[in-house]
Amino acid sequence: MKKKYAVGLDIGGTHITAGVIDTTNMKVLKSSMHKESFDSNLPVDQVLDIWEKTIRTSWNNSGAKSLAGITVCMPGPFDYENGICWIKGQSKYDHFYGLNIADLLRKKLNLSDDFKILFENDAVCFGKGEVYKDKNNLSKKVMAITLGTGLGSCFIDKGTSVSSGNQVPTDGEIWNLPFRNGIAEDYVSLRGLIAKYSDFKETTVESGLELYNLAISGDKIAVKAFEKMGEDLAEIVIPCFKNFVVEHFIIGGKIADSNALFLPAFNKKIKDAGLEITIQISEDNENAALLGAASLLYHNTNLETTLIG
Repeated sequence: MKKKYAVGLDIGGTHITAGVIDTTNMKVLKSSMHKESFDSNLPVDQVLDIWEKTIRTSWNNSGAKSLAGITVCMPGPFDYENGICWIKGQSKYDHFYGLNIADLLRKKLNLSDDFKILFENDAVCFGKGEVYKDKNNLSKKVMAITLGTGLGSCFIDKGTSVSSGNQVPTDGEIWNLPFRNGIAEDYVSLRGLIAKYSDFKETTVESGLELYNLAISGDKIAVKAFEKMGEDLAEIVIPCFKNFVVEHFIIGGKIADSNALFLPAFNKKIKDAGLEITIQISEDNENAALLGAASLLYHNTNLETTLIG
């Protein structure tokens, strides 16, 4: 079987990562990985210049000859089916509101009007990518979350994202679920973590890294903040575990790197609830996101291939 390749893009508010994926075997070509940092509030043409440079560098380094599609992980709000950006008032992509990103990329790269450019939510890409990295998970019901500045989530049944129905929250999102005096993301996120420390010690820290360093150096209040976040996370996801009948739970995002501080408290709550679920900490969020995006093309065997113009 002739291999087909796609360029996967993981686009955030301050970075773009590109990698070429062998969509036949669902493998990222390591030589193709390329990342650029930038200010997403720059004018549209300047952001597109950075995106183009990243894509071309990745493609040239890959050694692949023909391109079957471009797949993009993008934060919301976003019209993923039509490729239109609806991000507004989030201190990122202010100039992209209402624009068709697919058309902009096709024009920038000299691609035909019908060339496949597909989009997916960044949290869904992460979850699907982790599933495809371990094919054993393709037979399971999986829930995945990303812990960082926000709280992303997705639900996957046998490799397919589930975002509707009575087994999952609306759109498969848990960040806005009612929790205590606010919503889940107020308590389980970077700002939630820092707020916990401030509540306990009546002082504040400037960053998650500062709080992490305090915790590993033995600051009991900092440790308590991480433990409380683990307990809150468990309370938020336990109903989801039960409703979706989750078999495997994956935690990613920057805060996942500090899992030694919050995971024991989380695990205790899960055990006390009588649930038996395997738990995985992601070791490579970016690769997972790129694979998850490429999975949009995985089952499409009728793709035409082209060269980047």
